[in-house]
Amino acid sequence: MSFVVAQNLADSLFLPQLPKSFSQLGSPAGAGSERVTFRTSVQGSAVRGKPDSKRSFYDSAERSYARRGSYFRRKDDAAKELAVERQMGGNTGRRKTIMESAGYFRIYRVEVPLDKDSGKDSYEVSDAVLESTAGALGCQPEMLPRSGLTVIRKSFDARKDLKFVYTVELDIEECMKQNPKIKLILSKLGVKPARLEFSKMPWAPLDVVSVLAREGETRVASSSTELAAEGDAQFQGPDLEQRGTSNASTTGRRSGHEMAKVVVVGSGPAGLFAALVLAESGAKVTLVERGQPVEGRGKDIGALMGGAGTWSDGKLTTRIGKNGGSVQAVLATLVRFGAPASILMDGKPHVGTDRLIHILRSFRQHLSALGVTLLFGTRMDDLVVRDGRLVGVHVSPVSENSESACPTILEADAVVLGVGHSARDVYYNLQSHDVLMTPKDFAVGFRVEHPQELINEIQYHKWASEVQRGKGKLPVADYRVAMNIKEDEVLSRGCYSFCMCPGGQIVPTSTDESELCINGMSFSKRSSKWANSALVVTVPSADFDPLIGEHGPLAGIAFQRALERDAAILGGGKLVAPAQTIPDFMEGKLSGNELPSSSYRLGVRAAPLHELLPSHLTRALREALLAFNDQLPGFITEHGLLHAIETRTSSPVRIDRDKDTYECVSLPGLFPVGEGAGYAGGIVSAAVDGMHAGLAIAKIFNPSSSDLGRSLQITED
Repeated sequence: MSFVVAQNLADSLFLPQLPKSFSQLGSPAGAGSERVTFRTSVQGSAVRGKPDSKRSFYDSAERSYARRGSYFRRKDDAAKELAVERQMGGNTGRRKTIMESAGYFRIYRVEVPLDKDSGKDSYEVSDAVLESTAGALGCQPEMLPRSGLTVIRKSFDARKDLKFVYTVELDIEECMKQNPKIKLILSKLGVKPARLEFSKMPWAPLDVVSVLAREGETRVASSSTELAAEGDAQFQGPDLEQRGTSNASTTGRRSGHEMAKVVVVGSGPAGLFAALVLAESGAKVTLVERGQPVEGRGKDIGALMGGAGTWSDGKLTTRIGKNGGSVQAVLATLVRFGAPASILMDGKPHVGTDRLIHILRSFRQHLSALGVTLLFGTRMDDLVVRDGRLVGVHVSPVSENSESACPTILEADAVVLGVGHSARDVYYNLQSHDVLMTPKDFAVGFRVEHPQELINEIQYHKWASEVQRGKGKLPVADYRVAMNIKEDEVLSRGCYSFCMCPGGQIVPTSTDESELCINGMSFSKRSSKWANSALVVTVPSADFDPLIGEHGPLAGIAFQRALERDAAILGGGKLVAPAQTIPDFMEGKLSGNELPSSSYRLGVRAAPLHELLPSHLTRALREALLAFNDQLPGFITEHGLLHAIETRTSSPVRIDRDKDTYECVSLPGLFPVGEGAGYAGGIVSAAVDGMHAGLAIAKIFNPSSSDLGRSLQITED
């Protein structure tokens, strides 16, 4: 079995550390001088040049990447860059070392007032951005050439005076070329963490496919040279065959070796990225998904039948380090498959449910071109265990009319389990095989919905009219609230908003009418007249201790299902959602007044939600709502409607695995990943987890990759 995996992947994903040997890296575009090409061209993104420039984001990225090539080809690079690194570490007496080596300053917190900014959809270096950047550097705006500046991040700050906040990258070489006088100003700059930092590389994130292809070419070229030196005339080099029209890379493979067989169960973010890494690295991958392909699932989206994970909303915010190399690689991969390039720069990136259809179709086509077998409408029924090791899975069509034609047993050297936290039958199957699982905390509560215009007014005040239902200068207003509620001298309980969907809809996520659960989503334009968010309270494992005797580690699932059954009864069946105004919930009554309008298309029914949750959870939510109303005056209003019930914020169980190999500690051959395994909380973190798991599996089947351990040590900023 042979896998060719990314060499020095940490450096490829733009981490700050220096490589141990520059000579080992070669050309940044792989073997030879061939440059990386990008298929996606999106205008209106980060560009260098005048504000009216029509150059695409990827034009800028390619130029930045080409400059990386000249960087690696300079004489004595290692000595120079190590000197820069030592100087940047605190030796401010040798600042001119920076000027002797090309590099980049990153200027953070470049603030532009709302009335001077071009608006949420502009990422140009406008006059206002130029002026604010100059102010941060202590120089006049005319000293800075636009061609030397790039916007690499933009977010909106609604906390006090409304403003956009930028991160701007300054190309030292370009600025000095256009204006030599700027050398004096730049030579006086000192690094200030989180305000002004120096980087040897330009900001130009590479997607996972490009990274693996580049590193595979480098490794194979190196191996070819070594074998030739040993007189091996039989070595044929990498398999360069391109299948289909998706530009799928197979350059990471070596011919003449048996490929490992890997089954990936689940096509959520974790499963997709694990499959992508493994297929690009040379594995024979089969992807099993009980749902239908994107074209069929798009009909459910049109009917506002939502799910969690990949198909809920396309919200790409993350708490694991938005500037980290792994996160940027995931976002760049989504851009490769059709996401707008602005997600690489937006402070709160969001794709939208409607755009996910195109992205996932492109993702699937790329996997198919790599030779991945895709089995949709196919359910994993059981594990195949021999001599204490997982060697495959039993599968069957979900329905008799399923087009999937698959064998009863899929044999595998490894099984990646990325089913998400709603595939409860999988947890019970794992329990029957004595797979070690641990209960974990989660959260439950309601979906709260307000008119979007009200949230705009609360957040933007006099500027609310600038939103224009997603078409204006301002982003559609959102919010994020959280607080701890003390229950006694020792115990406190967190209450917070979760998965806030401005201009969104509330949708059911249930597959069983007897167990009601809801979620939220937004289309890309965020143009609906409602804003919704989960409003939840933490449920520590102590809350469901009485259920452990009967249900073991799956006691949290039993707790969730009991609440979902009660919610379905309150709604009266057919997935109708029980609902209550916020004032009535606070007062513990049903006033009998007509409920405000709701985005939930299957209907709402007035119900006493104050009786649905355990009393201590209801008390915590009431106290939190009072605090949230202080932060967002007008939040408690008769126009605010609570919908029940939100139970699946995260997995209530963790499948125990090795922290380095990602392999299940109690069943070798099983690799649990993503939210369902209890190791992620959102699209991006699940995708990162799947990517890392794929790399770990590749290392297992290719022990000779001595540098792979270093590649897996990817930290987040």
